[in-house]
Amino acid sequence: MPDTITSTVADSRIDTAGLAISYADVAGAAERIAGVAHRTPVLTSRTADTLTGGELLFKCENFQRTGAFKIRGAYNAIARFTPVQRAVGVVAYSSGNHAQAIALAASMLRVKATIVMPIDAPAAKLAATRGYGAEVVLYDRYAEPPDAAVARVLEERGGIFIPPFDHPHVMAGQGTVAKELIEEVQASGGAPLDLLVVPTSGGGLLAGCAVAAKALNPGCRVIGIEPEAGNDAQQSLRSGSIVRIEPPKTIADGAQSRNVGQLTFPVMQRLVDDIDTVTDDQLVDAMRFFASRMKMLVEPTGCLAAAAVLSGKLDVRGKRVGIVVTGGNVDLARFAALVQVG
Repeated sequence: MPDTITSTVADSRIDTAGLAISYADVAGAAERIAGVAHRTPVLTSRTADTLTGGELLFKCENFQRTGAFKIRGAYNAIARFTPVQRAVGVVAYSSGNHAQAIALAASMLRVKATIVMPIDAPAAKLAATRGYGAEVVLYDRYAEPPDAAVARVLEERGGIFIPPFDHPHVMAGQGTVAKELIEEVQASGGAPLDLLVVPTSGGGLLAGCAVAAKALNPGCRVIGIEPEAGNDAQQSLRSGSIVRIEPPKTIADGAQSRNVGQLTFPVMQRLVDDIDTVTDDQLVDAMRFFASRMKMLVEPTGCLAAAAVLSGKLDVRGKRVGIVVTGGNVDLARFAALVQVG
């Protein structure tokens, strides 16, 4: 099969020995989610190119099912359940996007889902998760770590736990974002990407995308972007060990993890070139840009990579740059309050 051949060749370009996933896992996930996850558009903007001096290609996961990239990893993970695992159901925790993805994937695969969510999760994400058929259990993220809340649910109800990022099948599914982007760039006959910029929280998306990018386009640098208020991934990469922080206060609710994962971090160490940060003000500016110039609704977390480029935090002059836009799940009232002018 073509994907098998591609994965064998691609894996030979990078060293993934000892890591949680290889490119073959990403290619397998792509086959598994085909027809389930959308192959989202790659959009361009002359205004953005003029502003930055680069050639920007936005991979728009805000147009994905459930409004974010998370369905890729969620479906890939649950689809690999054994019959016994399907019978006991799935448990997950999330501030919203992973929650919605697990809820939808479980519904499609006829698996019961219980989702642990923070009490301050966006109302739209809470409603959507329940709308997809999952049972929601609320906890206070500032008083209790999510793993403690999950442990209670697992003890009381049982289930198979799928974390939002630190899981090989989740990581492989998220890596299909970069696989699709690079394939589209190659199919267009244009120059390969010089840089891939990826929003970062626990590292599942960044790790998966780094594996795909380095396999398919070895010369491409991979940069992760996280909120300035919650730069645990940046600290971890630069110190050489996982740094744990308190829940950061940031409008990027999907990037409020306390630390990167035990599985994602080794991938980041080996394949990610750097991690940088942006402020909440820069996120709001990116939200305004997407709404006014590209006519897209993008949530704060989804703007992390774009904000780093559009603000000039990353110098992309003369470079061809892939930018992952992770999601568009934001309450309209919240969006309006953030981007108001004047």
